[in-house]
Amino acid sequence: MLIPVILSGGAGTRLWPLSRELYPKQLLPLVNDTTMLQETVQRLAGLAGMGKPLVVCNEHHRFMVAEQLHTIDCPAASILLEPVGRNTAPAVAVAALQAMTNGDDPLLLVLPADHVIRDGEVLREAIAAGMPLAETGQLITFGIVPDKPETGYGYIRAGERLGCSRQSSVVRRQLCETTDHELRTTDTTAFAVAEFVEKPDLATAERYLSTGDYYWNSGMFLFRASRYLEELEKFAPEMLACCRQALELAEQDLDFIRLDAEAFAACPKDSIDYAVMEKTAAAAVIPLDAGWNDVGSWSALWEVGTSDADGNVLRGDVLIEDARDCYIHSSGRMVAAVGLKDHVVVETADAVLVAARDRVQDVKGIVAQLKAQSRGEALLHRRVNRPWGSYEGIDQAERYQVKRITVKPGASLSLQMHHHRAEHWIVVRGTARITKGEEVFTLSENQSTYIPLGVTHRLENPGIIPLELIEVQSGSYLGEDDIVRFEDTYGRG
Repeated sequence: MLIPVILSGGAGTRLWPLSRELYPKQLLPLVNDTTMLQETVQRLAGLAGMGKPLVVCNEHHRFMVAEQLHTIDCPAASILLEPVGRNTAPAVAVAALQAMTNGDDPLLLVLPADHVIRDGEVLREAIAAGMPLAETGQLITFGIVPDKPETGYGYIRAGERLGCSRQSSVVRRQLCETTDHELRTTDTTAFAVAEFVEKPDLATAERYLSTGDYYWNSGMFLFRASRYLEELEKFAPEMLACCRQALELAEQDLDFIRLDAEAFAACPKDSIDYAVMEKTAAAAVIPLDAGWNDVGSWSALWEVGTSDADGNVLRGDVLIEDARDCYIHSSGRMVAAVGLKDHVVVETADAVLVAARDRVQDVKGIVAQLKAQSRGEALLHRRVNRPWGSYEGIDQAERYQVKRITVKPGASLSLQMHHHRAEHWIVVRGTARITKGEEVFTLSENQSTYIPLGVTHRLENPGIIPLELIEVQSGSYLGEDDIVRFEDTYGRG
């Protein structure tokens, strides 16, 4: 059996203002109408013997991850929640341990949830070609065939072709009846890994490209669960011990497995590359030329997007006049650009980014300023997803704020109260069942109710269409942490 292990733990903000710390790029529809997480799962359709995915994610993202997989009718076998980030080696270790809990020893296909791969068929062919090798105990990584001297990626140097004599390239060419160029670029050829190398300077990257022996490190892997754990035991026994304990002490929470916070926090931080792949004698690389991009910046999104005749990639409500080689993204409001060249413009409800395309990596400086000022734009969008639906800030000033609340059919908020604020609810669409103190009643469109400070209350949607209402909060403190939950369907404290 083949089990996809989807790593969705990142909380990067390199694509700010669209990606936020609590709403990262893998949960966003950046290239198509589906999110990057959904695309990661969907592009595997058709692989023989594939089981339900295991997902490892940040606990703050859990409900969005579960909802997005449910939306595409591909629920996870388990969603493992990391209390803290410990890089990829521990994340895959707990997934491997979970995959073996019933005595199975499946192949694990490890995939980051935030990559673009244009040609899914080529990817599936490479995976299928690697499965027999993985069955024999090889630990396979997929090396991206480079098309330019890239300085932003690590590289993998290919060694001898697996299954051929360890001779010179001339002898190997004769034995394998193919050209040396074909040896290095065919998707169905596997090589021993000679070495992993760090991100090079430009001159070194140009040399790597000219040799044909080097591939970009994709961070995608294929191996037996037991083989990965064997090698981790050999090279990082403390890490494996912490992962075992974190899973043994884990708690089941609805559809989620909460790893033990103390045990997992004690785990050393390391990547699969450093912890295992650079040290094992069983590492193999399969070349992959499938239109891969890790979408690590706005300029990368411009590269993978569909452009017009002037090289502009436009998403949303955008009008341009005399613009060239720009990426312009509107999330809601119309964006108009005149005379721009080589720029990135990104509009969201609460922030707008304008940057030269060759300076987009410096957005991290803006995010650092936001965090230093304790501004919420670094963490969340104005629209915030919750397991029951979402809320969106509309207006805010001293002692009041206004939100638009949407509750999914059949969903309910927790039974709760607030110490510092009162609330006024106006239903604008659907039907609401309200608990207010000892009262339980129903409101329909254009009806309203008032929740005084300190009164226990709950909001439910008993209908079959989304419930939408406007909430006006007033009081001395309006923070989201002013909430006391008495009952909660989703297990929140």
